[in-house]
Parts: sequence; structure tokens; C-alpha cells
Amino acid sequence: MLIRTLSVLECTKILTANRVARLACTKDGQPYVVPVHYAYADNHLYAFSMPGKKIDWMRANPLVSVQTDERGEGRGWKSVVVDGRYEELPDRIGHKLERDHAWTLLSKHADWWEPGALKPVTPPVSDSTPHVFFRILVEQVSGREARE
Repeated sequence: MLIRTLSVLECTKILTANRVARLACTKDGQPYVVPVHYAYADNHLYAFSMPGKKIDWMRANPLVSVQTDERGEGRGWKSVVVDGRYEELPDRIGHKLERDHAWTLLSKHADWWEPGALKPVTPPVSDSTPHVFFRILVEQVSGREARE
């Protein structure tokens, strides 16, 4: 197996090509990792969620990491890690352009809203529960590739 470091451009291509990543956040020294659907543009990862644990934790500590990967031939793979900062895009004056931009990017993909809008609760989440658009500012990116 040969491992090599990916360039920033290669990392950016992988972030652009993929839609699912693992988001890591921490609160009071406890890590939490959860899958998220995202869209990448202009040095940000854009995502959508219902209120819950990850949103609460990112509001408390906006420093996060995000990891995505691709399978290669045989046992090969590529992995990209982003260190960044959570930025909420509230439904308020002053954030409309950013929020609309997030909506536009995410809505280019089929069923983009389902993973962030559904929660395993009974009874179902009320329609009045506000959904949260957010983005992760990419402050640092790194990647690796493994080939046989």
C-alpha cells in the first residue's frame, strides 16, 4: 500500500464531488461525531439540520472537524479532513443572501432536505420547529490517498 498526501486542489475536488461527511464537534471535552449531507462552495461546507444535539454543541463550541472519503480501486481510498468554524445562517435580516446561497447549493441534489429534516422521534417533529441552515468555514484542509 502506498500512502501520499493530497494537494489542497485535490482535497477541494473531493469535497466538491461528495455529499456525505462525518462532522465532529465537542462540548465540555466530550466529542460527538455524526454524518451530515453537505454541499461545498467558496471555501465553505453548507448544510441543513433540525435543532438538536449537533446544533446545540456547535453553538456552544463552533470549532469543528469534518471528514469525507472515497473508495478507490481494490483497497485504495482517499480521505479529506477539514478543520473549520461553524457559522449559523439564521432566518433573519442580514443573513438572507447567505441563507439563499446555501439553499441554492443544497437544492441542486435530489432529496437534499431529508437527512437534515427527519428525526427519529415520536410523535413526528412539528412543522413549526425551525430548521437550521449552517456552514462550516474551511480554515484548514488536509488529505491522504492510499493505492495498492
